[in-house]
Amino acid sequence: MKEFTKKEISFLESLEEARIATAHDNIPHVKPVSYLQHENSIIVATDYNTRTFENIKLNPRTAIVVDIYKSGEHKAVSVQGITEIVENGTEFKKFYTMFYEKFEWVRKEPWGENEAPFLKIIPKNIKSWGLI
Repeated sequence: MKEFTKKEISFLESLEEARIATAHDNIPHVKPVSYLQHENSIIVATDYNTRTFENIKLNPRTAIVVDIYKSGEHKAVSVQGITEIVENGTEFKKFYTMFYEKFEWVRKEPWGENEAPFLKIIPKNIKSWGLI
């Protein structure tokens, strides 16, 4: 497992949208997601009936990028990792509380254990640029 630097953590904590990439049958799938950085992992909320969730069940290798594009001042953190599915238990409750506190959309449409999972992306490779 790779560790985020302090600058990477600060950058990741300053934003809330990323793009996650998964694959099925060698076909890439990318979509925007809400995320949190927690204890050297990236946590993403998803639903059971999504292509992302189906892909993770078949292939836990995932990439995610968090970035700000501003010409000449592009900043980003790109992560390749292995994803664990968290559907219930203590870890689920911890992630849910964090999402509930940060995101209004969670407070508007709450869910419980085994209703929608979290994806816990454990970094195997981290690249960042533009972070000062």
